[in-house]
Amino acid sequence: MNIEDLLFPPKHIKSEKWQLGNTFVSDIPENGIALIFCSDYRGLNNGLAEPQDFNLIRKQLYQLSKLDFETPICDLGDLISGKSHADTHFIVQEILSLCHYKKTIPILIGGSNDLAFSLFSALNFHENDLSYTQISNIISLSNESKEINETNFLSKILSSKTFSLKNYHHLGYQKHLNAVDSVNLMKEVEFDIRRLAEMMNSTERTEPFFRRADLVTVNCDAVESLGDGFSVNPQVNGLNRREICAYMKEIGLSENLKSVGIFNFNVQSAEFLNHQLLAQMIWHLVEGINIQKSHPVERQFEKYWVMIEDDSYAFQRDTFSGLWYFGEEEEVKKLLPCSRLEYEAAKKGHLDPRLLRK
Repeated sequence: MNIEDLLFPPKHIKSEKWQLGNTFVSDIPENGIALIFCSDYRGLNNGLAEPQDFNLIRKQLYQLSKLDFETPICDLGDLISGKSHADTHFIVQEILSLCHYKKTIPILIGGSNDLAFSLFSALNFHENDLSYTQISNIISLSNESKEINETNFLSKILSSKTFSLKNYHHLGYQKHLNAVDSVNLMKEVEFDIRRLAEMMNSTERTEPFFRRADLVTVNCDAVESLGDGFSVNPQVNGLNRREICAYMKEIGLSENLKSVGIFNFNVQSAEFLNHQLLAQMIWHLVEGINIQKSHPVERQFEKYWVMIEDDSYAFQRDTFSGLWYFGEEEEVKKLLPCSRLEYEAAKKGHLDPRLLRK
């Protein structure tokens, strides 16, 4: 399959030497970043797959500063939707797989939230024991349809016998929008879920759920809407503009990041600031990836012991990044990411049960 047959190339957008667009390469680079824009929203109820114009987002993104970024980045263009929504899922997986072969991080932008299934499927072909973090206001575990859509894709990922899922984290759900049964089920199977309130004002509480993520997807419905709607399902409550950009940077800082999806964006919005916000979200993601790639390979830790009743627990702080981990092992991969707040709570005798899971 020829990649040129699957994508419309992006139009040329003039940019200055100091701007990000001036650094873009034309082909999928090795160990780089690849942007892919998608117009297929058929995973939504009454959703369509008509070609959309992403050039306003591109112009805003290309004209942002390139700073000292060294990670090569390309814009592969606009995905040509398949005859059916299932065809689009297949095409997405083929393109993402090409990126994974080159150790490049694909960022799929646009389309309906169920395309997260294809991101997981493509990555699962190359990797095992995946850690998946989703930012979404909805926890939907429907099983009503065989065809993948935004209400059942998560259930299909979690229940698949062929997928290798190690961890799933669901962040930003809103109680008043969700069925109690879905929330309780996630808690019963001990998946980490966090409400919107726990993500507001600071990234510190939920940053550990991004730190080892292989795949992160962002449902734009989790962002509060501006004007005619930032998402195709506009919400009055959600992460604000500064918060979502801060979280995009945290996503890029993941130690294991291999794939990212940003879905349900309202491409037809007449509000210029919505397109500008999405462009800046992508920029902060790119910034985080560049910072992570600049971190030293050799790491040093300070170890702190905490006594709770008759038991002692070890917390360790990375001296370079300042990030915290739980566990006494010397090998960092065996340590569990945690926050400074969890360490402070442990000193007061309160140990988060998640830290003790095997």
